Amino acid sequence: MTTGKDVAQLAGVSVATVSRALNNLPDVSDDTRAKVLWAAEQLGYRPSRVARRLRVQVSQILGLIVSDVANPFFPSVVRGIEDVAHAHGYTLLLCNSDEDPAKESLYADVLLAEKVAGVITVPTREDSLAYKSLSSHGIPIVVMDRRLRVLDVDTVLVENRKGAYAGVQHLIQLGHRRIGLISGPMEITTGRERHEGCANALSDYGIPLDNSLVRIGDFKQQSGYRQAYELLDVSPAPTAIFVANNLMALGALSAIREKGLVIPRDVAFISFDDMACARVLDPPLTVVAQPTYELGHSAAELLLERIADRTRPTVHLELQTRLIVRESCGQEKKRS
Repeated sequence: MTTGKDVAQLAGVSVATVSRALNNLPDVSDDTRAKVLWAAEQLGYRPSRVARRLRVQVSQILGLIVSDVANPFFPSVVRGIEDVAHAHGYTLLLCNSDEDPAKESLYADVLLAEKVAGVITVPTREDSLAYKSLSSHGIPIVVMDRRLRVLDVDTVLVENRKGAYAGVQHLIQLGHRRIGLISGPMEITTGRERHEGCANALSDYGIPLDNSLVRIGDFKQQSGYRQAYELLDVSPAPTAIFVANNLMALGALSAIREKGLVIPRDVAFISFDDMACARVLDPPLTVVAQPTYELGHSAAELLLERIADRTRPTVHLELQTRLIVRESCGQEKKRS
């Protein structure tokens, strides 16, 4: 088996220099680093990450805690994180809190015990205390998709209010005035901010917020079904429905179909979040799309920057959403 000593002999440098060059540490000239990389390639040398971790107590593992691994929002997000991690020699340990604070705390403790190099998380609540211990032990944390108020950490979000505003504005501009809203939980920042964006759009167009047309879900499919079913029983029924995430949208679509209604003939429909099936449904869904890959990619880049420099100022990014108009809202509605 090829060793670091073999690489050092071929490159004409010390074993310590080989280690520093292969781990991108400072005080190695570009010429020396090139020699070491050439020698390692010639010999097929691959340093053991496990051995390195045991030797210097530096982990090459990043932890990721997502709120619901079944949500089609996350695969592209995780891919963005994994691409950055892999490019920099890190592996990813994925944990699913399932919106359960107890599981979230358990996984935070597991990641602490594993001595991960850093953690990216989608917290279950903005006041979650699950990450206090990680922070106190010096493990860098980046929060993604939702806010975490109890720690001053790097954060990557999307413009939830603007995105929801654009969705409801689109319905209003098509002539709808009785717009049903299926919002997410108000204790989660994404739920609250999207609800506020919807309410702001109605207010700006002089449409009172009708509480009989508002339902609060939990971002899961069954609640979308239940809340849509209730909305469609209101008299007079809403002519359009805005749903605050993709899983609830899937549930709402089932309720609409069960009621024997046709989109957009009987009710216009728009969802926050795009998903692969949205464009192939009949009709294809109009959505407020989030930059999911960029969300994960940016979070991973921030985490690696934080690992490299613990003293830099905290960074808060907000990425733009995009209204994608397909066929589920139909044409302009005639006002009676």
